[in-house]
Amino acid sequence: MSVSFYDVSIPTYLSTLKNLAAILEKTEAHAKAGGVDPASYLDVKLAPDMAVFTRQIQMASDAAKGGVARLAAVPPPSYADTETTWAEVKERIAKTIAFVASIKPEQVNGAESRTIELPLPGRTMTFTGVDFLNQFSLPNFFFHVVTAYGLLRSQGVPLGKMDYLAGARAAELAA
Repeated sequence: MSVSFYDVSIPTYLSTLKNLAAILEKTEAHAKAGGVDPASYLDVKLAPDMAVFTRQIQMASDAAKGGVARLAAVPPPSYADTETTWAEVKERIAKTIAFVASIKPEQVNGAESRTIELPLPGRTMTFTGVDFLNQFSLPNFFFHVVTAYGLLRSQGVPLGKMDYLAGARAAELAA
């Protein structure tokens, strides 16, 4: 069985985004059961120079939609980074899932050797598609997702490793 570039990219973003959405649902249920407003988690951070939870969600979303768009050679959707409520954070992830799911195999397959340029302040990073995916895009995406997970854990939300790895899959299998 052959595995395509699409198979190793798009489903990876999608499953992790769905797990993140399931983590947000579990967090909301935990907060409500404890009489806590889930919005109290939005400004949580572990260090003074660290981005808050909301920003971690925004950066995870940006990493997914930007990474996928570059692989598919399409413009990424622009989100304003103005989320201030729990509902808006959840909607941000839902919009990101919808965009990633809209990418078709023929848009990504063949991008392994395509040159991808990532403009940054003061420089541009240049990658092949496979190097972009493996050395930048997925690691950056996972960093922000796991940081959001860790921030919620630090607040006592009862999340475990399987919520991060397979929360959405476990729900699908149970249905």
